[in-house]
Amino acid sequence: MDLQIVLIIILAALIVFLVVRRFYTPKYIKNLTQEEFIKGYRKAQLVDVREPREYDGGHILGARNIPMSQIRQRINEFRTDQPIYIYCQSGARSRQAASIIRKKRGNTEIYQLKDGFRKWTGKIKKK
Repeated sequence: MDLQIVLIIILAALIVFLVVRRFYTPKYIKNLTQEEFIKGYRKAQLVDVREPREYDGGHILGARNIPMSQIRQRINEFRTDQPIYIYCQSGARSRQAASIIRKKRGNTEIYQLKDGFRKWTGKIKKK
């Protein structure tokens, strides 16, 4: 086969893999609509994984900020006896954070806000 065709096939496969990985939600993360999220987050650990400047610009009332960049260092702040309600701006970072939390802490109840904070219409707090 021609080298160009082989490179195109490899590149196409890599792009497909990255796109699928970006939008795939593992089974241990349950996506919740805003209404479902509101029903349960007061009885759980509510965590915003956005960076502090994003959090300060507005966050869900009662959420604590543990940025994605600090999850590994602050993993012991997550309780294993309570569900975790997690969100970010769009959902990508919260999926990543949930994966790390599950591997390091073993939490089985991890809920994610579908479409992230950008679609949130409930109460927020700004600093």
